Amino acid sequence: MKKLGLIVNPIAGMGGRVGLKGTDGVDALRQALALGAQPEAHRRAAEALAIIAKAMPDATLVTCAGAMGEDAARECGISPVLVGGAPKDKRKTTGADTRHAVAEVQRVGVDLLLFAGGDGTARDICDALRPSAVRGERLPALGIPAGVKMHSGVFALTPRRAGELALRFFQGGLSGVSDAEVMDIDEDAFRTSSVAATLYGYISVPQDSHAVQSTKSGTAADEQEALAAIAQQVIADMVDDTLYIIGPGTTTKAVADALGVANTLLGVDAVLNGRLIATDATESDLLRLTERRPAKIIVTAIGGQGYIIGRGNQQLSPRLIRRIGRDNIIVAATRSKLLRLGGRPLLVDTGDPALDEALSGYIKVVTGFREFHAYKVAC
Repeated sequence: MKKLGLIVNPIAGMGGRVGLKGTDGVDALRQALALGAQPEAHRRAAEALAIIAKAMPDATLVTCAGAMGEDAARECGISPVLVGGAPKDKRKTTGADTRHAVAEVQRVGVDLLLFAGGDGTARDICDALRPSAVRGERLPALGIPAGVKMHSGVFALTPRRAGELALRFFQGGLSGVSDAEVMDIDEDAFRTSSVAATLYGYISVPQDSHAVQSTKSGTAADEQEALAAIAQQVIADMVDDTLYIIGPGTTTKAVADALGVANTLLGVDAVLNGRLIATDATESDLLRLTERRPAKIIVTAIGGQGYIIGRGNQQLSPRLIRRIGRDNIIVAATRSKLLRLGGRPLLVDTGDPALDEALSGYIKVVTGFREFHAYKVAC
């Protein structure tokens, strides 16, 4: 019987809701905890495992003790084979813990490794994977998206898709595996609105372009005129006494620039009557600001991936989105960005499957001045 490996990075994604850009490093984790950040990875890992447990109740799962996999497995009714030891403090796991876990899982031997985390976790997984002594090839792996920044092409679109893809892998419903890029960025530079992405290597992932996300791509330098036209239309549609929550990205930054406000390129800001009233806001900031006033959210699509919610803007939480409503979400993207998706839909991954379904369907996208496209949203 085939074996499935699982590694959960317990601290992955904790910085998202509180406006941080990740939890790489001790200082970032300490700051996230001080701001009241809560673990996210365990829940998302369990969402993926639940699909496998239902279809393959007798599957063998190899994982690590406690928060690094055992807890999520037992929540889904799986009695796992445990390897290695639990970290001394599950709130302060490090890359070394992840790399050690990979070594232990490989020592026992599995056919596919699922891991829950973000780009930093993917980098540690990539570092630790070694070629099989028998086949001379690397162990296939697949990421369950649970981080803040996920630029790499090794993650399933959602935790549910990760579970479905792993299940098809074991049932022989896939054509094979292919190498996907592991990208990571300098978080310190990222927190100052500077993106410095580096290719660290490749992980072999199950082949399925409809279930695995693409590597993030940047905005073309020659699109300034298109961005200005989008900003002109978004501002023309603004109404007084309504809070506008501006998500991260170069497209949304064009709106802020046209308004004459100094927003944070990679954070979430809030504007009221043309005035910046919150910068680099957290989820709690946004909930407070929207308690007694109407609000709208302005987001753009991540280049190459198509995500409008759930990648780098976790401050836009399910609670906030439900309060504001789907009809008050403004999506802005250049025509070329939509074309580069090659017909693939825009994506949402809020962490709330029911909300993701409610956000799906066709949505109006601002692509220029007096120019709109109806585009499909999926989860």
